[in-house]
Amino acid sequence: MPSIRIGQTEIPYELRRTSTASERRITVMPGCVEVLAMTKDDDAAINSFLNRKRKWLFNTVRELNEFSAKGSVVPRFMTGSKIPFRGRQLSLTVRRQDGPHVEVAFKNGFIVDLPSWVALESADTIVAQEIKQWLKQRVRRDVQEIAEVYIDRFGLKPRSIRVAEFIAGWGSCGPKGTVNIDWRLVFAPKRVLEYVVVHELAHLRHRSHGKKFWNYLEQIMPAYCSSKAWLDAHQATLGAGFLRTR
Repeated sequence: MPSIRIGQTEIPYELRRTSTASERRITVMPGCVEVLAMTKDDDAAINSFLNRKRKWLFNTVRELNEFSAKGSVVPRFMTGSKIPFRGRQLSLTVRRQDGPHVEVAFKNGFIVDLPSWVALESADTIVAQEIKQWLKQRVRRDVQEIAEVYIDRFGLKPRSIRVAEFIAGWGSCGPKGTVNIDWRLVFAPKRVLEYVVVHELAHLRHRSHGKKFWNYLEQIMPAYCSSKAWLDAHQATLGAGFLRTR
């Protein structure tokens, strides 16, 4: 494994070349440093890049080692933590990198890259905020995609569709046709989110929860009962593992 010496410290790293990279990058995790390079980079280009990043690399590795040594400090949003998403518990990987922005990616789990300006003491809060923002953006997209299917198929025409956070309940349909959906449904299986969206769209035809409403809901979503039962059973704890740690 290649390494770089900074003063008396030898820092080994894994070198990964890729044709899809448009710039070089260093990623630091506890016990691991990865250097991402472009396919065209030769050893001289990589060494020159590492030399320019010597101070940042040394300070970041030292801070992570010191932070890990504080046994009393246990971050809740750290590598190995679990994030609820669509009814599953998915792994979280938090990495330090030398880019300018916090970046969130999803590949069978959540990957958060933290730049050098994020202090370790505030990393937990930053990671939680960024994942929450990612989740909200994802559920907005999901709600819109689900609604478009039923709007086109059944001629249901809401005035607008919003994603918000409710004190009680998971959705609403206002008197003027505005449909509201709670963003925390991103923690439920997608079929449960679909049930809530369709439930509120059905109120465009039948305002109350009378027999006509439930008959119409079954007509446009025949399998709604299992999704309703899941939500009834899990709504008290939905997303609690994430929300408790904000």
